[in-house]
Amino acid sequence: MTAPVFVVEHFDAGGGGRCVLDGPEGRHAVSVKRLRAGEDVVLTDGSGRWADCVVLGTEGKDRLILQLDSVHEEPPEQPRVTVVQALPKGDRGELAVETMTEVGVDAIVPWAAARCITQWKGDRGAKALGKWRATAREAGKQSRRVRFPEVAEAATTKQVAALLAGAAFAAVLHESGDAPLATAELPSTGEIVLVVGPEGGVAPEELALFEEAGAKPYRLGRSVLRTSTAGTAAAAVLLARTGRWS
Repeated sequence: MTAPVFVVEHFDAGGGGRCVLDGPEGRHAVSVKRLRAGEDVVLTDGSGRWADCVVLGTEGKDRLILQLDSVHEEPPEQPRVTVVQALPKGDRGELAVETMTEVGVDAIVPWAAARCITQWKGDRGAKALGKWRATAREAGKQSRRVRFPEVAEAATTKQVAALLAGAAFAAVLHESGDAPLATAELPSTGEIVLVVGPEGGVAPEELALFEEAGAKPYRLGRSVLRTSTAGTAAAAVLLARTGRWS
């Protein structure tokens, strides 16, 4: 089994590479994971910097003493995969973020589509965005990533169109698509942007605007997936075909 991952803001190693993991992460490592001397752990800032460490011991219930020898940098993956996710109902948004993080998506853009029942406004919107970002962080740790996906501010349809216009490959999952995503010609570098619509589907005017921006409609298969699972399934197709899973 691979070593568990813990998040730190800074890699502060003292003399001989000795460092302390404390706070909520330290408490989780000591009291929940019950790590002991000699076990391996990985520290990361979630932005690509990481270090292999060995547990030297514990202090109390929330301090893990580690041996840290060197810090590494994981370069960003190519091509970059961004999923524009229409806002689902209830907690299915967190489900979408969790599974897309696990498969390897690089960025997630919440989208307030015309047919979304859920709308992010004021404090409620800020709280929902915070949940998505916390989910991405926890799923990144669980899946042993050292570069967690970016979760952007909620985007309007015009902002999504601008994002699509700058992509190396832009696609909208839609039943009107003649071509399957599994056979699309994909770039080896740049950014792939994929739009996942709400349960009610992408509105005709949204689809037209996205097509003007260079995004073509594609289909995954014969079955219709829920918005909270479509992005994960499509991302898996893209990651396998670009060679990132090879």
